[in-house]
Parts: sequence; C-alpha cells; structure tokens
Amino acid sequence: MTRRTDVLVVGGGVTGVGVARDLAMRGADVVLVERDRLAEGTTGRMHGLLHSGARYAVADPESAEQCIRENAILRDVASHCVEDTGGMFVSLAGDDQEYFQEKLAACEAAGIPTDQVTPDVARQIEPELAETVERAFLVPDAAIDPFRLVAANAASAENHGATILTGHDVTDIDVSGGTVEGVTVATESGDTEEIEAAHVVNAAGPWVDAVLDGLSVDVPVEPAKGAMAVTNSRPVDTVVNRCRPKGEGDILVPHETTAILGTTDEPIDDPDDFDESRREIEFLTEELAEMVPSLTDARLIRSYWGVRPLYDPDADGGDSTATSRDFAVLDHEARDGIAGLTTVLGGKLTTYRLMAERVADEVGDKLDLQRGCRTGTEPLPGSRGEVDVREIMDRYEVRSPVGARTSERLGDRTEDVLDSGSPNPVVCECEAVTAAEIRDAIDTSGPDLGAVRMQTRATMGTCQGGFCSHRLALLLPAEYDQETVWEELEALLAERWRGQRFSLDGDHLSQVALNRALYHLSLNVRQATSERVDLDFERYDGGQPRGELSSGHEGGSQEGTR
Repeated sequence: MTRRTDVLVVGGGVTGVGVARDLAMRGADVVLVERDRLAEGTTGRMHGLLHSGARYAVADPESAEQCIRENAILRDVASHCVEDTGGMFVSLAGDDQEYFQEKLAACEAAGIPTDQVTPDVARQIEPELAETVERAFLVPDAAIDPFRLVAANAASAENHGATILTGHDVTDIDVSGGTVEGVTVATESGDTEEIEAAHVVNAAGPWVDAVLDGLSVDVPVEPAKGAMAVTNSRPVDTVVNRCRPKGEGDILVPHETTAILGTTDEPIDDPDDFDESRREIEFLTEELAEMVPSLTDARLIRSYWGVRPLYDPDADGGDSTATSRDFAVLDHEARDGIAGLTTVLGGKLTTYRLMAERVADEVGDKLDLQRGCRTGTEPLPGSRGEVDVREIMDRYEVRSPVGARTSERLGDRTEDVLDSGSPNPVVCECEAVTAAEIRDAIDTSGPDLGAVRMQTRATMGTCQGGFCSHRLALLLPAEYDQETVWEELEALLAERWRGQRFSLDGDHLSQVALNRALYHLSLNVRQATSERVDLDFERYDGGQPRGELSSGHEGGSQEGTR
C-alpha cells in the first residue's frame, strides 16, 4: 500500500504533533507516524513543569527568554492543560548567596518577573519548607499536563485535515537522486507501507539519529536520562526550585493530586537501553528533603525515567547539565546535500510551539505555503472558553471534586463529553474520572488502555490502578473480543507495575500486595499457563458489573507471564 502526502512528520511527541498541527493549519496535507502511542517517549516522561525560564536564566539566557515568551502563550492557547501554581526559588543555609543575586539579575535581563520574599513569607506560602530557607523569590512557573497537551494538538491537527498514525515504525527513508521521497513503515500488524512525501520532518526526539540510520548524516544529539518520582499527595502547591547552579534533585512540581520529584541528568548511549536504579530515587528524596523535610516520610507511588534529546554540536559525553536547552532546526539540504528532509531536536516542552513554528516556517517556504503561523493565537480544543463548574456539577449530577477535576481536564469540551446520556459513575476514585471521560478517550484511542490512561489520568492515583483497572477494561465496547480486553488489562497493569518496582516500602508495599491479590491471584491476570476469569458478561454500568464473575482457574501454575 502506498500513501501520498505533502509532509510526513516522524514522531508523536509534543514537538511532532505541534509540527503536524501548524503545517495542517497552513494548508498542507500532513501525515504523522509514531512507532508507539502518542506521548509515549520523552514528552510523557517529563516533570510536568511549564518553565518560566528562571532555571536557565544564568547559564542559558536565550532558552530562558524563549521559555518566558512561550509560557505566556501556552497559558492562553492551552489553558486547560496548565495549572497556575507559580514557582519559588529558595536558597538554604550554606548555599551560594552570590549565585542567588546572580540568578535574580539574570531573570531581570531575560524579562522574567521576580518577587523576592522573606523566608517567613515563603513559609506562609508553602508551610512545608525547611526552616533553613534563608532567601526566596517567586517566578511565573506553572504545572502542565503533557498528555492533555499532546492529545489537544493531535485533535486540532486532525481537525485541520492531518492524519495521525500510531503503531507505525519508520524502517527506511527512501532517497532518490539526493532527495528524500518518503519513508517505509512497519505497522503493528506486521505489514509494511510506503508513504510518499514532498518533505519529511524528523521530530523523533532522542531517536532522531535512529530515524536517519543509513543516511550519511551526523546529527548532534546527546541523549541524557533523568529520573523522577511521584508522591501520593501534594506537599506543596507551588513549584519549588533549589537556587543553585547545575543542580540535580532540585525541583518539586505539584501535579494534579500528586507531586513530582526531579530530576537527575546523566548522558547515555541508547535511549532504548539504559540503567534504572533505586539509588537514583533515594538520591532525589534525600536532596529534595533538604528543602521540604516532610518528603523523608512521603509515600512514593511510582518512579520513571525520561530521555532528553539535548542538542550539542560539541558533544563530548561529559556533563549534560551544562548542555544548552536551546533547539535546532536542521535543513539537511543546506547542511548535508539531502533535499526534502528537516530534523528538529533539543528544546523543552515549554518551547514546543516555537519549535514547531520554526519548522513550519522552513518547510512552508519550500512548499510555497501561503498561510502564516496561527498556533500562538488560536486556542487548542478544550481551551476555547470559560467553564461554569457549578452549572456542570448540577446538570450532570457530579459532585466536587469530581466536577471540578472533570472540567479542569476537559476544559470547554466538558459538556460535550458528559452529555452522552449514558450512566456516568466514577470509575477512578483517586483521580475523580467518570465513565463518560473513559468512553470519550476510548472513542479517540480505540482499545488502547494505555492511551486512555494518558488522556484521563485514570489509574495514575494512589492505588495505581488497583481499584479501577478492571473497570476501564470493562468499559471497552462489546465490539472488542475478550482476548483484546484481557491483553489491554494485562498491559495496563504491567505498565503500572514497572513504575512501582522501586517504591516497595511501607504503606505502598501494602498497596502493591493488595493489587497483586486482586488481579494476579483472584482474577489470574498475566498468568498465561492457566485459565483466566471469565469476563464474558455485560460491560461495567452504574458502578457495578451486571452478571456474575466466575473463575475457570483450578489451581494451575502461578508461573509464567505475558
């Protein structure tokens, strides 16, 4: 099968979907391919910070200026993805006080608003701050949901005519006479497909060089891994940063019902193969507890690692904390003599829209597109109007905090999603997600419960899916056979386990043991050598499944997993 398009975008992270949206809005026919699901790579494994730019003001002022400009734009066009937490930089006893002043001056030079406050005021704002805080200032940091942002960009791109293809892995770039003419992709079903394109944009993040494998092209990408951990509650409601140079373990980001501890920074060779250790998570807790001592006793519900696609033309494999967070748009025709190909790498999630605009400007000139960029002024789906939370709660009989959380996630789509006429029980109590949201996500993503999780946050709360994973599976429409339902449930639980394996202490160890009892022992999930529980009954409705659960398991082996 051969597909033809104006522009093929490789990579389904925030930059890729941003490029697809921008070019589609300019009138180009766009196809985006992603080897996995959207936001599965770097974008879905960041710390949830919408940068003010203050973190980079001293060492990387150009990136800082980009961040503060894009911060203001995203608060407007992606408002339903942003929580205005504010940010605070604190200096502790023994920290370099000259650097504190240098940071303030650099923020002023970059146009980043600051407000210096006393330690007492800082602790009034955030009571959990350590008594050793000696100086503090406020900045316009915020929290942002990367999954919601990617989903909104993808929806907008499709609304403007783009085609989004997940599960499509680029295996070859087709070149003829020094010009890229398209790509060959392998699909999840094992088929191959040719996609012809007038131009190819490589937005594959840390994998940009893998996409270009086989071409005589040297891309200066320096992948670096970073560890993060998630608490089961919010010890702070403001983004708290340690004011020190080149730090690791120096930021705590409130995010939805949790907080994210970040981060480490270590160069790696392969973004698909690197070490993950419990020691990295212990390091984060120890370092951040110096700012917020209660973290010593916090319950960590999961940990994860992301890989940054740092742009470094002079990469030497050294200290990646010193590498610029600026981005690059590489025109391979001018650079390498290969026409029809552009690579974008580096940058931050905060600057994704600017990166996409620069790419679209370059590609638009080559394809003679007449329309200019509108992504800085046209809101994303979900951010196009105010939401009356109380009215929604009354109309659809959802109670706070369910109504508030629903409207926060869906923005101006809230009424459209809830107005389905179907029973709408709460499916995930931890994150206050109702069946209507789950059904809406399934309509978008099909039976992929991992994608449903990303869109709704279901299973991402304290119990990590222990009490709701089966409910998500049972909301899959009857058109999906029982084998598909089981495979999706097993994959969802396996992903949840992966993030908890370094958090097996105290109360959370009890939670993991309970989850295993519920799924592995009672329902026999992921035990391929014995029969599973019979799920052949009517789907989840009104908070309870109708019909009876009956087990076909009769003491088979407890070994063997999918």
